[in-house]
Amino acid sequence: MPQRDLYLAAYDVTDPDRLQAALHVLKGYACGGQKSVFECFLTTRERLALLDEVRGVLDTREDRFLLLPLPDAKGIRGLGIAVRPSDPDFYYVG
Repeated sequence: MPQRDLYLAAYDVTDPDRLQAALHVLKGYACGGQKSVFECFLTTRERLALLDEVRGVLDTREDRFLLLPLPDAKGIRGLGIAVRPSDPDFYYVG
């Protein structure tokens, strides 16, 4: 299994149609998150695919997108009822 690294993906989209499209793209890669910020475990290939899909959805003159690597995923602490991000061996989609 390829090595996956944890990233924080966030966007700010001005158009409602592009907003829904960006949400759909990010939910395909996310393991958690809320509103417009998502936690994603990505391989190098998945990271490049995500960036390519986001470029196809957003207008770079009006919208913003951030993909921030979080190198110390084991040191993450959640507060309150937060669930720590995890990278399971498989996901069930149904």
